Amino acid sequence: MMNREEAWKLLTEYNKESFHLRHALTVEGIMRYFAKDLGYGDQEEYWGNIGLLHDLDFELYPEEHCVKSQELMRAHNVDESIIRSTASHGYGLTAANIAQEHQMEKVLFAIDELSGLIGAAALMRPSKSVQDMELKSLKKKFKDKHFAAGCNRDVIKQGAEMLGWPLDELMEKTIAAMRVDEAAINEVCDKL
Repeated sequence: MMNREEAWKLLTEYNKESFHLRHALTVEGIMRYFAKDLGYGDQEEYWGNIGLLHDLDFELYPEEHCVKSQELMRAHNVDESIIRSTASHGYGLTAANIAQEHQMEKVLFAIDELSGLIGAAALMRPSKSVQDMELKSLKKKFKDKHFAAGCNRDVIKQGAEMLGWPLDELMEKTIAAMRVDEAAINEVCDKL
């Protein structure tokens, strides 16, 4: 099974832009948080690697998202479980026809778009941080369809439903998850 260093090396082979690397690191951190929170602590690195690699193909092959990544990963002998799980976040949104089955895949689907919305909302704050973000402030941004218009609110709602959680719970937990690694991610991204 791939370790974190190998996952990072593969990610940076196909991704160079700071924006994409920051997103990958953010989703990795959120996935690690949820692995522990949901009782999968022994799989924390695996969940994190899924988050790190979920958009492997997006920078270079956006039109083939979640399809090209499967080809790239197979060329690097990545385990089929990682290929399947990373591609599943595109089910119903891309040509990848792999439905979410495992709770980890459902979490990835639910938090991918949401992490972008939270990140954009954080940049609007005086602190430029999620550390002082409150749920009510995020909910205002969520309702404003002009704010971070590229973040698909329907996908976020569908993800919460898939997990069986109220939308507020998904938002609150994802904010909490993003707080954990924010400083470390900023430090890495400042060096890119």
